[in-house]
Amino acid sequence: MIELVRPFLPWLISVSLVMALVSMIAIPLLIIRMPADYFAHRKRHRHWTWTRVALYVGRNVLAFVLFIAGVAMLILPGQGLLTILIAVVVSDVPGKYELEKWVLRQRGVLRALNWIRSKANKPPVIKPQSKSE
Repeated sequence: MIELVRPFLPWLISVSLVMALVSMIAIPLLIIRMPADYFAHRKRHRHWTWTRVALYVGRNVLAFVLFIAGVAMLILPGQGLLTILIAVVVSDVPGKYELEKWVLRQRGVLRALNWIRSKANKPPVIKPQSKSE
């Protein structure tokens, strides 16, 4: 198995490093650009147009490719878990919004998110309510 992968190792390592650098830059930028009430709504409302359908399909294809790459990086050199997490963030599947709100309600996550936003002089993200609230 290792002999089959060896020719691709330089490429795999390079892609892994580039993805790590891109994620270290892109994630804080996305957190800063996010509206403060992004998680405050019970559900996301969408108005479907042809452009949104194309974007929906493109995002999910990209997420699928990232997910497969992340699973491969669990075995090969690379940041598999981070790549899988990025795939989930990029995807647009049913239940994702509730999962995002659940993660945000976990201890320290909202505080870290708002710390990044405070460095850019942005208002804090409104804490999402649980289903029981």
